[in-house]
Amino acid sequence: MLPTPPRSVAQHVRIVALGASAGGLEPLEQFLAQVPIRSGLAYLVVQHMDPTHKAMLSDLLQRTTEMPVREATESQPIEPDAVYVIPPNAELTVKNGAIHLAVPSQPRGRRMPIDVLFSSLARELGDRAIGVVLSGMGSDGTLGLRAIKSQGGLTVAQAPESAQFDSMPKSAIAAGCVDIVTQPSTMPQSILSVTFERPRSMPGADGVDDLDAAPLAAILNLLHAHSKHDLRQYKTSTLLRRIDRRMAVHELATMVAYVAFLRENPQELDLLFKEMLIGVTSFFRDGSVWQDLKDSMLPPLLTRHRGVAGSLRAWVVGCSTGEEAYTLAMLYTEAVEHLPVSQRLPLQIFATDLSADAIAVARAGLYPASIARDVEPERLGRFFHHKSSGYLINQGIRDMVRFAQHDVILDPPFTRLDILCCRNLMIYFDAALQQRLIPLFHYSLRPGGVLLLGGSETVGRAQAMFKPLHPKTRLYWRIDNGPATKMAVFPTPRRPTARSATLETPVAHLNTASANLQSLADQALLQAFSPPAVLVNDSGDVLYLNGRTGVYLEPAAGKANWNIHVMARPGIRAQLAVALRTALKDKKPVELRGLRLDDETPKIIDITVQPILQPAGIAGMALIVFRDVVAPIRGRRHKASGVVDTAVGDDLIRSREEVRALRQDMQASQEELQAANEELQSINEELQSANEELTTSKEEAQSMNEELQTVNGELQSKLDDLALAQSDMQNLLNSIDIATLFLDNGLNVRRFTEQIASVFHLREADIGRPLSELATTLIYPELHTDVKETLRTLMFSEKEITTADGHWFSVRIMPYRTQANVIQGAVITFVDITSAKELESRLRNV
Repeated sequence: MLPTPPRSVAQHVRIVALGASAGGLEPLEQFLAQVPIRSGLAYLVVQHMDPTHKAMLSDLLQRTTEMPVREATESQPIEPDAVYVIPPNAELTVKNGAIHLAVPSQPRGRRMPIDVLFSSLARELGDRAIGVVLSGMGSDGTLGLRAIKSQGGLTVAQAPESAQFDSMPKSAIAAGCVDIVTQPSTMPQSILSVTFERPRSMPGADGVDDLDAAPLAAILNLLHAHSKHDLRQYKTSTLLRRIDRRMAVHELATMVAYVAFLRENPQELDLLFKEMLIGVTSFFRDGSVWQDLKDSMLPPLLTRHRGVAGSLRAWVVGCSTGEEAYTLAMLYTEAVEHLPVSQRLPLQIFATDLSADAIAVARAGLYPASIARDVEPERLGRFFHHKSSGYLINQGIRDMVRFAQHDVILDPPFTRLDILCCRNLMIYFDAALQQRLIPLFHYSLRPGGVLLLGGSETVGRAQAMFKPLHPKTRLYWRIDNGPATKMAVFPTPRRPTARSATLETPVAHLNTASANLQSLADQALLQAFSPPAVLVNDSGDVLYLNGRTGVYLEPAAGKANWNIHVMARPGIRAQLAVALRTALKDKKPVELRGLRLDDETPKIIDITVQPILQPAGIAGMALIVFRDVVAPIRGRRHKASGVVDTAVGDDLIRSREEVRALRQDMQASQEELQAANEELQSINEELQSANEELTTSKEEAQSMNEELQTVNGELQSKLDDLALAQSDMQNLLNSIDIATLFLDNGLNVRRFTEQIASVFHLREADIGRPLSELATTLIYPELHTDVKETLRTLMFSEKEITTADGHWFSVRIMPYRTQANVIQGAVITFVDITSAKELESRLRNV
């Protein structure tokens, strides 16, 4: 047995949720048998069960553990060192430290009770949730483990080779959301080693233990070299907590040992990097905030854009698995549906995150059935398609959102935005980084744009840039003022050089509080009158942006690429590339005049590409300056000269007639094609309907098969118990050397012991024969009558009866009572008292 760990003094009990299906009884017993009686944890067990079958799981599991095993009930408080088992035909969730039960909303075959419990734990406990997937068919538990993993909780799966049915463990492992894969008997040891974190020494001034400062720096450098992402501006407490979890998984005691482990196992760097990325999110999280956005901020935003061509633009920073991006899309759809069609501006949402895995989930748009607790039924029906594995965002909402991997710390932002949502991301960054991001968000938004922050986040000292909707909210209007138009500095993602350090000096000088009057005046003039401009290196990588360049440049969707050749608008991209190449080659400025940005925008601009020859720090770069110009007056059309030849006119008429005839033929062909297409569409719908019915039937059959497997396991266990009890009883009866006869209510033979041969001549074939037909040596003609009287009065009788050969027996007749106190026959015992009678006779004669 494992040693007992120290008791947890946390406010909430830490919960281990165990999910199993077919073949799950044995691993559950193996798991609980190895749990210390005072582990400080609570255990919730969910198994696929037949909803019409009385559960025996609690009784079976109680045999393997000294902890109390209880069937879960509604509003039952969860206590440590106890096991709670889901009842049949129920879904189990946890809220405020208590159990909540609900009738499943989905038909058999589509129920995912393990996902429901795991997702509930993820919401309730966050990084304190623990999920375990054991033997079973299907994929129940995979989405729930992903939810726990995204919250920073611990996820465990049974080693597939040890599972009777390995589909569930394999599904979870293939999804990449499992921390520990092991045998059920070793799971408690692994869980407890991770749960009870190692003690730390007193932290230094920087928040890091003196012994851990150097190893932490080494770990962050290894992560930076491996992932190309710098995590040094994350809060130290967050970094240490995530590192501790990975150390506990590998049972490493010191960070120095973990550094060595990382160097020897590069694949662990991937796992540690994923561990660092916090993905706490849900649909319509903090519902009042979204309602305020819909009621108080979207209407003015739409009013300002009325009559303006184009679309509204939004950016969801740190979108994780996409819930908030899709929430914004659904909310906007609801907000504009009452407007006339001509006033319904489209909304383009850019959703970005550092995690490639999270972006993949967001793009798929498939979420577990447990989101029904966050999304109202009306929205579920309108914006989602129900699938066997959860809910799929419908195509209309998915088309509004574009997902991309993006590092908000290093990569330049999206611009010309109307809405910017960055909720509960900055709380993981240090104060310096938070102060850098708020001005960056101001730069990204259009005047009057909307900023959404998390409940624990504010704009800090940037009150001059943003105005709150009301004092308690985290919704802000962008204020258009001087500080917003400062030059924004971005690192070059592909070729970081010493030039970046050189270029920071002028900006720092402009921002210093001790600047002289001339510097301040120069800064004001630069902000007021300088045109939008971009500083690029010889490869076209953007190093500086001056002014509002969003009209001319835009980050492309997909992986971040901040190169001028990619960011330039389509109408100017080709000419700008040629001009940049020419200017750098000839070391002379190149002018481009009268360029149209794109086909949809009538704006005409001039561009100047100025190569920079000095100072030496930025020599070899180029400054690209954009200037808006008044659209040129269209030139008058020149009248055609000459007379059209008559023959040419006749040819033109014939050609037009041929074209008209071809159009008619094409129209007829299109109509025929349309009819054929409609027929195919009808056939396709019928086939799809039949396929859905077959899929539903298959899922129901699979669910029933899993339930039958579970019931079969429980019944087999009970049968083993009954066989053992019968063997015990048979051995007991044989050992007491008393002839015993069992009768049913009809006074037919049901069972007898071997010693009955001294009274009745019985064989196995006599089972079922009436008592009245049995041949006996007893001189006891009223035996049949006495047995009936006992069954009538339920009182036992006892008589001393002799046999024809002179033996004496004490005959006792008793009712046969079941455990339910039901009379099901009689029991007659025959005790040989011949020796006692003979002794009594001799004593009497003396």
